[in-house]
Amino acid sequence: MAWLVLVVSGGLEAVWATALSRSEGFSRLAPSIVFLVALVASMGGLGYAMRTLPVGTAYAVWVGIGAALTVVIAMASGEESVSLVRVLLILGLVGCVVGLKLAN
Repeated sequence: MAWLVLVVSGGLEAVWATALSRSEGFSRLAPSIVFLVALVASMGGLGYAMRTLPVGTAYAVWVGIGAALTVVIAMASGEESVSLVRVLLILGLVGCVVGLKLAN
């Protein structure tokens, strides 16, 4: 259960990071609210997962999922460019996250 919560929390990290960018310095209400809700839920899930998973592994997986999804969202929305090198590096990051899960 901790792994499932951790993966969902990593996804929520991408949500709050994207919402933070779109809030324009908290000057837009809707993205600011999405940021706050997703941040609290993401941190809560990370904290829950860390009750049973090693802190280093849990944090690295959480950050890796969040970072990879944030870049994918930015590329899909056209905010960041897409290139073969960037896609391969994101896949490498995902591979490392999977490796941490398998090594635990």
